[in-house]
Amino acid sequence: MSPRTDLLKALASQAPEFVALRRDIHRHPELGLQEHRTSDLVAQRLADWGYTVHRGLAGTGVVGQLRKGTGTKRLGLRADMDALPLQEANTFAHASCHAGVMHACGHDGHTAMLLAAARHIATEVDFSGTLNLIFQPAEEHPGGARIMIDEGLFDRFPCDAIFAAHNMPGHPAGQLVFREGAAMASSDDVTITLQGTGGHGAMPHKATDCVVAASAIVMALQTVVSRNVDPRQTAVVTVGSFIAGQANNVIPDSARLELSVRALDREVRDLLERRIRALVTAQAESFGVKANIRYHRDYPVLVNTAAETALARQVGLELLGAERVTLQGEALTGSEDFAVMLDHCPGSYLQIGNGAGEGSCMVHNPGYDFNDAILPIGAAYWALLVQRFLTP
Repeated sequence: MSPRTDLLKALASQAPEFVALRRDIHRHPELGLQEHRTSDLVAQRLADWGYTVHRGLAGTGVVGQLRKGTGTKRLGLRADMDALPLQEANTFAHASCHAGVMHACGHDGHTAMLLAAARHIATEVDFSGTLNLIFQPAEEHPGGARIMIDEGLFDRFPCDAIFAAHNMPGHPAGQLVFREGAAMASSDDVTITLQGTGGHGAMPHKATDCVVAASAIVMALQTVVSRNVDPRQTAVVTVGSFIAGQANNVIPDSARLELSVRALDREVRDLLERRIRALVTAQAESFGVKANIRYHRDYPVLVNTAAETALARQVGLELLGAERVTLQGEALTGSEDFAVMLDHCPGSYLQIGNGAGEGSCMVHNPGYDFNDAILPIGAAYWALLVQRFLTP
């Protein structure tokens, strides 16, 4: 199958305008649920191109709807808009002008890609059905997908399938990476607070030491993955924070552990919670301290459905050819808010290579920047997917 050079050339010819737009968004980053400027920009462009624009879901969310023909199929495409609370290290002209906030994950590029596709689709793509372009706030935090859904996203804009894409450093620029099934891990946040009795460091027998209890819990937690989870499954239990005490001769009366817990299987996710709760409770009791466990389930496992992933792959092969497509990439232990949408609607989430080798930088790094060379590829992909899904 030869690549669709006509479509790629058409989107490449429009790329400079959307690269400038992407860099403007990068220069003016906004945190989750605060994307007012970005939301205004998106809404105005969509309205200019003939989309019916709906605003207000999750505060700053935007949905652009376009109907053509008499078809009854409904397709959703999603892009995230929020930035991260991170100080940018880059010094190029479009670096963030807001201290402590930057687009370190490429959501500026995702937004610009979908906008570039939106204009091309409105004027050049013949389809029959309903297209819903979903510009979501707060993918990073606190989870804009769930807020949009709770406020009626799929009731007001029902979709037969929904798709999203994310740039991924480490893959060659423009490489399309697909995966059927579990593609990204669930993410749960756990806070364990231990309460004991403080005392003098010279007289530990007169105290109930939370530091020792917490230390034992940290070590015991390492056995959850190694001894409770099937070795053929993937799971992560990370203790990222251990807070206790302020002086070397004072035994504190409390200690706090903060955990990140991840799994690529829903049953494994449930197992991890059961084992962590049981282990922490038993360990705390063995040291004579009380444990309070706050277990917050955040993003679910992201599961790409079979039929929709098959279509996504087919479109990728048609657009770029087999050499630039990975049909079944590796699952990632990172998490993604789009998983919540996939829990409500079939669909697929793909990766677009942001570049590999020297000079490339992983996301969530202060030196990261979206690779503008992949913008027309992503836009062309969305345009072709719309054409194939909403075939007249």
